[in-house]
Amino acid sequence: MTEKTTRLSVFPLGGAILFPRMQLPLHIFEPRYRALVSDAMARDRRIGMIQPKAGGEPPPLFDIGCIGRIAHVEALEDGRYNIVLEGVSRFRVLRELDVTTPFRQLEVSLEGFEGDSDERALAIAERAALEIEARRFADVQGYAVDWEAVTRLDDESLVNGIAQIAPFDVAAKQALLEAPDIAARCELIVQLMQFFGRHHGGDDEGVTLQ
Repeated sequence: MTEKTTRLSVFPLGGAILFPRMQLPLHIFEPRYRALVSDAMARDRRIGMIQPKAGGEPPPLFDIGCIGRIAHVEALEDGRYNIVLEGVSRFRVLRELDVTTPFRQLEVSLEGFEGDSDERALAIAERAALEIEARRFADVQGYAVDWEAVTRLDDESLVNGIAQIAPFDVAAKQALLEAPDIAARCELIVQLMQFFGRHHGGDDEGVTLQ
């Protein structure tokens, strides 16, 4: 491994993405991922969140994920965990490692994601367009939102927070994760919410890009 690459234990979970400086709560109950959390706590508290592309065992993985540091852990009596991951940096998969652990491990590269540590602010028009579309989207979905609290969020927290919790499918979530910067991610969120609003049929299937 070099300064630009690292060995990373990963948790493949469809529909769950993490961004730098954002938080992701997880309930860990499968034995292999309970082992993953135990191992991470004994080492550097890092877990790689990455989405599987499809079914299968093991399923193929997308090329880009995000490193999360365990910021909080609650160990339950039956061996399960409640954890909160705090995003550190996105990564790109180089290769899967041949390991004996029940969880998967990858060699990943952090190169190309240096900008994750310094996201720029949105233009006023970009922010306004996002908030307008978010209100429409929430109305269509029937969500109750504290809009006063939303207006107090900084641009990065607003964009990445919507990207993490919006009911989009795996492909859409991955596209948001892979967006090169916050402005591109904001634009894609607006497009996805507009598409969903036009095709909403009263069910919970969400947007699909597949």
